[in-house]
Amino acid sequence: MPSLDARILLPIAVPTAAVGAISAAVSAVVAGGEGAIGAVVGTLVVIVFMGGGILGLQYTAKKWPQLFQAMGLMLYTTQLLVLFIFVAIFKNTTLFNPRTFAAGLVVATITWVVSMAVAHKKAKIFYVDPGSSDARKDEKSGSSP
Repeated sequence: MPSLDARILLPIAVPTAAVGAISAAVSAVVAGGEGAIGAVVGTLVVIVFMGGGILGLQYTAKKWPQLFQAMGLMLYTTQLLVLFIFVAIFKNTTLFNPRTFAAGLVVATITWVVSMAVAHKKAKIFYVDPGSSDARKDEKSGSSP
């Protein structure tokens, strides 16, 4: 993974995993081993889906920058819908506690979004291409003699 991807994903995924571990511990106390498994699975689903979405969005930004905003809106809407579908599919499972799964999913999603907002606020992202001013300095300006 390129270092830029790691710099973007680490400040988001690490707090999400930490909150997932806390929710797994709380779920283990409340609902036993099945509760802990449900919270861990919910957290892993969020990290995989949201992380894959960021990587896909970065690929889109590099290949088709004109589609970046539309792709971002579509991506986050689709991710939330898929997360709701996961909750509906695993509603009656016996593999883990579905309530702690849903709670872990919601807590991890909220943590992911908040961490992404904080990471974006702290990131030093150029909104002007610093190399473009050098090209203009080399051009001759004014009328030629």
